[in-house]
Order: sequence, then structure tokens, then C-alpha cells
Amino acid sequence: MFYVKKLLIQGGEPLHGEIAVQGAKNSALPLLAATILGGGESILHNCPDLSDVHAACEILSYLGCSLHREKDTMYVDTSVLTHAEIPEDLMGEMRSSIMFLGAMLGRIGRARISFPGGCELGPRPIDLHLSALRQLGVEIQEDHGFLDCSVPNGLHGARITLSFPSVGATENIMLAAVVAQGETIITNAAQEPEIVDLAEFLRACGAKIRGAGESVIIIEGTDSLHGSEYTVIPDRIVAATYLCAAAATGGELLLNRANPQHLGGMLGMLEEAGCRTIAGGSSIYIRGRSRLRPFKHVRTMPYPGFPTDAQALFMAVSTIADGTSVFVENIFSNRYKHVDELVKMGANIKVEGKVAVVEGVHHISGASVRATDLRGGAALVIAGLVANGETSLGDIYHIDRGYESIERNLSGLGAKIRREER
Repeated sequence: MFYVKKLLIQGGEPLHGEIAVQGAKNSALPLLAATILGGGESILHNCPDLSDVHAACEILSYLGCSLHREKDTMYVDTSVLTHAEIPEDLMGEMRSSIMFLGAMLGRIGRARISFPGGCELGPRPIDLHLSALRQLGVEIQEDHGFLDCSVPNGLHGARITLSFPSVGATENIMLAAVVAQGETIITNAAQEPEIVDLAEFLRACGAKIRGAGESVIIIEGTDSLHGSEYTVIPDRIVAATYLCAAAATGGELLLNRANPQHLGGMLGMLEEAGCRTIAGGSSIYIRGRSRLRPFKHVRTMPYPGFPTDAQALFMAVSTIADGTSVFVENIFSNRYKHVDELVKMGANIKVEGKVAVVEGVHHISGASVRATDLRGGAALVIAGLVANGETSLGDIYHIDRGYESIERNLSGLGAKIRREER
């Protein structure tokens, strides 16, 4: 039987209350891949319950690993690997499946995978991954959409300079290099908190890594790693989502189990828009206002710049701000797919190339819209919370990739939102 899932949102209710931030999707996925290198049991606390995490677990299970979850803790035993190939249907479920390549090569020296799936945000070539792995001694052959990878002479250290600070490529290099012979130096490495989290987990497993979170990472290969117990960092984009929802609805919210330092300039931008924020320890407080000021100029950049994953969220807030906001998307070429859906709701947005200009309107109205991707879907939830009338949001499987029961969490904050399945 075919099921249609959607969110029905009745707008106009300010959010009030407190909520704990879930574990970071973009950290949990490479950590799950990294457990392959340990060859034993690893325990990941604060591991989010998401469809993307389920997909990663399916890959681990297919490879021969055993897993089970207890609340937010995932137990992974990678003592036995029975396959060196990941089927196309499993690879196609998410982009981060490419992370398994570096881990499998590090553990068993071979892998056969297809090209990964995930949100269609424009070209996200894996050329950087493949070029870097070749420098570490990997031989790669393309075969009708599959990549046959092997390490005939073993992995060895290398000096690798990335043309772009790709998070995925940096992670794949780290996963392979920690068990390579000799030293690997990554220049122009990604600096995201998720990179630091992966490095901390690998260090807990016995790896030797310096410089994670900086532009140069130095890795000294070791013969073998072991399993470890580790806690996944909080999800900074989920935190930003709830902050934006509170700001847009003029509500008041306390986020617990958060890391304010990972939010970078996003808190400052919300303050410039007229919100009051207080951050300290593992908590963030925000109080919105009835009418927000515009965000003026939002330019997405690699960390520590403004994250591309938050662009759609802040755009949703800007649709009802008093003034003009300008967004410049520098990371992905097709990350304005949510704009057409926001326009259906009455937003005034013009896009030309990588620039989007948002003229704030007095109100937007509920409409039948669909999630175009993960963060675009979350932006439409925010829009639905402030719109007059009811919003019907379809294709919410995108949202389930990165948010644990978003409707339950928002309902607990006073929102009128429910999931419908038929």
C-alpha cells in the first residue's frame, strides 16, 4: 500500500518552552562509518533517530556488523565484515554513504560502491574524494556507475591540498589516513565542528590526529584502531531551526543540550534582527519580537562562515521581516528550490543566479507546498508556523532525514502541527 505523509500546520502560535537539541546528523554519519576501523564494539551516545542514520545502519548491517539501539545510544560491533560491496539501493539513500569508502579501504583494503544519493542541491562531485584517496595509494576503476577501489600496495601517507574545504572529502581522507603508513597532511581542510567530532572519536579509538578544526590537519598513521565509547555533538543546524522558528513566531525558547560556540554568527544575526539571545554553557535562550528587522546581507561560506544549511531557515524568517534581506549562496548551485514554495505562501522573493532578494511582507498565508530538500523542508515548517491559515507540507521524508519527530517537538512548544498519513 502506498502511504502519503504530510505535515498540517496551523500558523499564528508563538513558540514557548524549552527543548533539548538532538545529536548532529552530519557528525553521527561519519562516526558510524568510522566504527568499521575499530574492528570491535563502539558505543555512540546522543545518536539521533533519523532516516539517514537508519540508512547508515542498514549499510553496516549489510557489511556484516551487528547493531542495536537503546534510546539515544547506538551499539555497533564491527568485529566481522562479510562484504566489500555496498549495493546501489543502499548507497542511493544518502550522500554521506560515500564516507564508507575511506573506512572500508582503511579496514579491508578494497570496496565496491555506486555513486551516493541524497538531496539534489546541484553538483556535489566526489572528485575531491577520489583524487585524495588516489594520493593515499588507492586504485579506482569506474565500471557502469560503480567504483571498484583497491589498495594493492597498502595505504600510505601523503600531502593533500584540497581545492575547496570539502567536509566530506576531509572526512574520507581522515578515515583512510589514520591507518595508512606514515604521515598525512591535509591543507585547506574543512574546519566544521563535525570534523573536530570525527577527529575526537578517532583519537578515542587510538588514532593520532592534530589540527582538526584548523585549515591544516596532520595525521600519523597507526597499525590498528579499537572501538570506543563516545557522545555525538549537538546538531547546530537543528538548533538554528528552532531558534529561527521562535524568532519568526515572536516566541520565547530555551534550547538545552546545545553548543552556542557552534552557532557562530547566527546568534548575532538574530540579535540584529531584533531578538534577544543569551548563550552560556550548553543552553541558548531566545526571545523574538512581533516584527523583525531584515538580515541585510547573508553570504554562505565554509565554516566558520554562515552555513549553507541555515540559508533556507533564515530566508523563511526574512519573508515577514520589515525590510529587504539579501542572500548570496556560494556553496551549492541549486539551493534555492524552496523559494518557489515560499512564494506560493505569499513571500516576495526574486532570485538571479546565486543571489536572492527578499522583500519582507506583512504576512504570508498557508498553502499546499512540498519539501524540496532537507533544510528547505524545515524552512517551510517555519513559514507554516507564521502563516495565516493552514499549510499542508508534503514530501516530508526529506525532513525526516535530519529531524527527530519535528511535529512532536514543535507541538510541545505550543505549535499547532500534526503528521497525517494516508
